[in-house]
Amino acid sequence: MIAYSQHRDAGPADALAVAQGAFYVATGVWPILHMRSFEAVTGEKTDDWLVKTVGALIAVAGATMTVAGLRRRVTPEIAMLAAGSAAALAAVDVIYTQKGIIPPVYLLDAVAEAGLIGAWAAAAARGEIED
Repeated sequence: MIAYSQHRDAGPADALAVAQGAFYVATGVWPILHMRSFEAVTGEKTDDWLVKTVGALIAVAGATMTVAGLRRRVTPEIAMLAAGSAAALAAVDVIYTQKGIIPPVYLLDAVAEAGLIGAWAAAAARGEIED
């Protein structure tokens, strides 16, 4: 069971961590649970094991963000995990779409990741991340 922090009310950074975490858990487990539908949207893959490995890592990062947000413990380290993961995924989306290695549908993810990066930057600027 997840213990909820009693020392403060949930804030915007907590909600952001939960939202990004849920998004990452869902998209991370998708190829693990149903590769056929994942490939129907994202294109055929040659190394299913690699797709599932990356999915598992994304899901673990998402679960970590979700728990931190629910416990109201969004520290600078959690914010770095969240923004850094979004930046890494956006970079892969853009670079490999431009190289023609992955289909343009990945640019939709890049837009979502850019929004997350912006949201984390705004949360940091407003001092919403606890130390």
